[in-house]
Amino acid sequence: MQHFHASCLKLACLKRSIYHQRLSFFLFWIELCYYVLLSVIGFWFLKVLKARPESFRPRNIDLFFTSVSAATVSSMSTVEMEVFSNSQLVIITILMFIGGEVFTSMAGFFLRNSKSKEVRHNDGENVAPDRVRSTSSNSSYPGDFTSKEINEAGEMRKPDSENKESGEDPHHRNNSDGQHLQSMKFLGFVVLWYLLVVNGLGIALVSLYLSLVSSAREVLKRKGLKLFTFSVFTTVSTFANCGFVPTNENMMVFSKNSLLLLILIPQVLLGNTLFPPCLRFSIWVVGKLVKKVESNSKYLLENTKEIGYSHLLPRRHSSFLVVTVFGFIVVQILMFCLMEWNSEAVTGLNPSEKIVGLLFQSVNSRYAGETIIDLSIISPAILVLLVVMMYLPPYTSFILMNEQQYPSSSETSKEINTRGKIVESIILSQLSYLAIFVILICISERRKLKDDPLNFNVLNIVVEVVSAYGNVGFTTGYSCKRRIKAVDDCVDKWYGFAGKWSDAGKIILMGVMFFGRLKSFNIHGSKAWKLL
Repeated sequence: MQHFHASCLKLACLKRSIYHQRLSFFLFWIELCYYVLLSVIGFWFLKVLKARPESFRPRNIDLFFTSVSAATVSSMSTVEMEVFSNSQLVIITILMFIGGEVFTSMAGFFLRNSKSKEVRHNDGENVAPDRVRSTSSNSSYPGDFTSKEINEAGEMRKPDSENKESGEDPHHRNNSDGQHLQSMKFLGFVVLWYLLVVNGLGIALVSLYLSLVSSAREVLKRKGLKLFTFSVFTTVSTFANCGFVPTNENMMVFSKNSLLLLILIPQVLLGNTLFPPCLRFSIWVVGKLVKKVESNSKYLLENTKEIGYSHLLPRRHSSFLVVTVFGFIVVQILMFCLMEWNSEAVTGLNPSEKIVGLLFQSVNSRYAGETIIDLSIISPAILVLLVVMMYLPPYTSFILMNEQQYPSSSETSKEINTRGKIVESIILSQLSYLAIFVILICISERRKLKDDPLNFNVLNIVVEVVSAYGNVGFTTGYSCKRRIKAVDDCVDKWYGFAGKWSDAGKIILMGVMFFGRLKSFNIHGSKAWKLL
């Protein structure tokens, strides 16, 4: 009889493992279809709506490129932003909002839990439906689809009949499941209000600043931009970590408006790298202020793994994340001050404006992509540093892990076996795919690499590819002055380096943006390769 029960439990674990594989596969295709569909719809609206009367009509591939860039919050550009009319800017704003990490993670979280609940209900299970670790579209926090049929001690969960014999109270477990579901609803409520409040406050502050400061308001007037449209567009873009700004020069034109930059800096951090610790703090605050939900707040903060929302990290991880984020910012500021303090990139700024500007630039290197300096004239050492910052996942943190937090070799082998050895063997690492993309673009642009080597060099291509992969938007741009062979009709434009690429190169870069937005599904790739 015991042997029969053991066989049944092993079969249940196998079924659960297959279920998690299918769930992960289902979520990947749902997210891919979501971003593709969003890009197509955005392209259609941008095409139907007319650009500014005095501007040229962008080509279809450039409109689609812009739509993909906004939907994947990448802010890579092949046309100048000021060609878009006010109605087109509204469409881009909507794309950035519903393509942002906080919005998509919240929607995906409820979709994932709904799917999990449906499958478990069909299987007749009495386990809390949402207690699986999720993956996130732009998160470094890895998915952990470990079956909850196995407890922390590595033992199999007992069937209901055995639980009754052992004295376990089914009513207590039902209460626990009820607490879990209530906490999930409370989490959704907090994330929704976090999204609305932070964006709303940012829009109000930016609008107030533009209304009070004549120099900033004059910039908008000169460029024909509406104050409210600019405030909403820039705030949504900054919080979503997209990096689009309605001006051609991005934030360079506001490099002397230090207070505006200081208003936007928290938006960058709250929408990405510091979202997990800020989410924990928000849950704690709401729990303290509203006694009715205090138990749900406590449950969420103490059971992050069971909740399955990848942005809700444990307290220890969140603490180390804060230290790491600010550590990276300090390192970048020091490097900028050492290498670029007296450079052409910050000419015309006084010391205080340089400090604020370099702080803004350092914060934006982690996925936001807004800039106040021309990256084409900074030193190669700084460019390499920015490439590293753009490549690192948003929740990268230096954390000392104890042995219990690392899976044993037996657990690892079981995980590989359940996911499928063949699939694990053919998946490459993130760096491998980036190298492939760089090679493909070097092939598609090989003629320009030969004829225009100062603009089309490998470092600039790497910066563009890694920026698209990290959904950042930094670019070295293109300069007619750097051409070896002068061309009479060459005109400098305020758009990304990719704007001078061939159509094939642009299509490849769009693939990189999609890949970067879904990179969490391959965060553990290349397990079959052993580098000794």
